[in-house]
Amino acid sequence: MGIIIFLTAMVAEVAFAVFCIITKSNQQKVRNIIRIAAFMCFALFTALSIIDWSFRYYTLAAFLFLLAIMGTVDLIKKKQEKRAYKIVRVAMKTIGMIVLILMVTLPSIIFPQHEIIKWTGQYQVTTIDYTYTDTKRIEPYTDTGENRKLNVKLWYPKNSNGTYPLIVFSHGAFGIKTSNETLYNELASHGYVVCSMDHTYQCLYTTDDKGHTTFVDKSFVKELASDNAESNKQQSYDNYQKWMRVRTDDINFVIDYILTQAKSNASDTVYKLVDTTKIGVMGHSLGGSAALGIGRMRNDISAVIALESPFMCDIKGIKNNEFIFTNEKYPIPVLNVYSDSSWDHLADWPQYAENYALLSNNNPTAFNVHISGVGHFTLTDLALTSPLLTRLFNGQKSTTSTEHCLKVINKICLEFFDCYLKGSGEFKSNGAH
Repeated sequence: MGIIIFLTAMVAEVAFAVFCIITKSNQQKVRNIIRIAAFMCFALFTALSIIDWSFRYYTLAAFLFLLAIMGTVDLIKKKQEKRAYKIVRVAMKTIGMIVLILMVTLPSIIFPQHEIIKWTGQYQVTTIDYTYTDTKRIEPYTDTGENRKLNVKLWYPKNSNGTYPLIVFSHGAFGIKTSNETLYNELASHGYVVCSMDHTYQCLYTTDDKGHTTFVDKSFVKELASDNAESNKQQSYDNYQKWMRVRTDDINFVIDYILTQAKSNASDTVYKLVDTTKIGVMGHSLGGSAALGIGRMRNDISAVIALESPFMCDIKGIKNNEFIFTNEKYPIPVLNVYSDSSWDHLADWPQYAENYALLSNNNPTAFNVHISGVGHFTLTDLALTSPLLTRLFNGQKSTTSTEHCLKVINKICLEFFDCYLKGSGEFKSNGAH
């Protein structure tokens, strides 16, 4: 829709410029009428839901509203154009207006309207947001001495009875808690309570229950930008230890908090839906690495899914310029999902050595799935919300549709958790998709 709006406006501006040149006039009155009509059309399309009103249209709406006000004032005052007609001025004004239109429509171009992938389960899904405060931890990314706060969102079956397995999700670096909402909805619709958190200062931004927004920490950005496991393993090892400590502490705190609330008679309804004996953990990229670590740390976790994530928590040190991984078998069922971004590099990238080893070992509950034709960020909903950014971050165009990729993720993750958290059937999704 954003591209359509921009192209339509650009054609209209060029056509108006040609009209001015042909008539050898600035046509100020006509320009004012066009400004008013443009805003009215935008308002009408929004009212008819042709334009899906959201943040992507805020700047465009403000721009059109301002032009409409200016045009209305000029018409009321019958303001006359003081400048004499000049073809160069008409051309420059047209170019300037096209640039402005591009700028205000850019959010709707980068984040176009898209169809949400509907969940397939029997339950309707509802959500609730909370801000949790960990009174046992001091915020590591500030020097204020404040306790660490985590903003979380839960997806769960609406108007339902009984209890359901708990799934806790950890987003990737610079991600946000809604990064894989398509997957959360799918799981919740099939009878799961899904909790996803913003890892404060490691997520792009997060907003607490008081409306305060916190953005990603600059030092964290620098660490990620400079990290290179091939050229400087010691630096990478130090980074992994630091990142994983923050992440796993966050996940442990969130799980413990939810379990405590689930056992309290005074807690909110959503906590009463949690089956405290059936817990799964999952994540994407850096979040998946933390999830894999949690699978070793806790004995109440029944299954783990990692969406393209190395076993960072399993790296115990460095010897002869190589990472040393734990030699203990992974204790619970684990599903590793890969895209083309890493699949052909598992044997080459040092941080993925354990992932590569799992491709050929005989662990009957370690599964690997490769979704071909997509990149790292196509494993998240960013591929829906911003195909342009997804292609830019992936470094290549996907040859498999976003809808197909996300539906495959939904299917295999649901089957995996159904098998190991609900005990329904045998999981057999090893291989490529």
